[in-house]
Amino acid sequence: MAAIFEAFRFKQKDTFMHRLDPRTTFFMAVVFSIVGMLFLEIIPLLIIFLTMIPFIFLARSLRQWSKSLRGLALLAGFILTINTFFLSFSFAVSTVLRLGVLMTAFSLFFLTVHPDDFALALIKMRVPYEFAFAFSMAVRYVPTIATETETIRDAQMSRGLELERGNILQRVRNYIPILIPIIVSSIRRALQVAESLESRAFGSTTNRTSLYELKLRKRDYALMVLSTLILMFALYVTFIIRVQAPWLLPDWFFWHFPL
Repeated sequence: MAAIFEAFRFKQKDTFMHRLDPRTTFFMAVVFSIVGMLFLEIIPLLIIFLTMIPFIFLARSLRQWSKSLRGLALLAGFILTINTFFLSFSFAVSTVLRLGVLMTAFSLFFLTVHPDDFALALIKMRVPYEFAFAFSMAVRYVPTIATETETIRDAQMSRGLELERGNILQRVRNYIPILIPIIVSSIRRALQVAESLESRAFGSTTNRTSLYELKLRKRDYALMVLSTLILMFALYVTFIIRVQAPWLLPDWFFWHFPL
């Protein structure tokens, strides 16, 4: 489980992607996600997926990203099996590719943007500070609870808990000794955070200042323009070429097997 959340754990590095403004990285993630949702054919989704790989290399986060993909292998296998059985193999492959595109887009964001920097970016975008702070805390909490889950799981298994024993219902019941400590730990952590915020008079003033100021640079504008062009091209292909003039693109661009 923790492997899946590796894609959402920020890693401090000195790379081109880490030096980008958080608003730029977030805009790129949203654009790639939208483009991935526009297509359900294999070739376009594969092109989108491969387009994001160089950005993963620029972020020097290939290991964390690949580890997250391995963590999604079980879910991807389940989706592939179910969709192949009820629909078609091409639809199953395209669904798995779409899942990979969405995961890669936001893993690129979470791996390269510190939660505090993104909270500051949200404030710059006129988002109320309370909402920005809540989102920042949620981003921090996801990898933490994943790590705690793995720790509790290993501790319970060392005490003789067999998670893979029995039928499906029995296996679900086997996870109760893991679920209960996670809930207790989450409530305890939430209370600690609430007491800490209260002791610091959170929300008592609206005139907040920050140590660092975000500033868009030429590389940020260049990537935003590039992302916008990609989105416009995807929209053009989806709503103009594919609908009104499908003969303008080769058959392999919309390659699929019949349902």
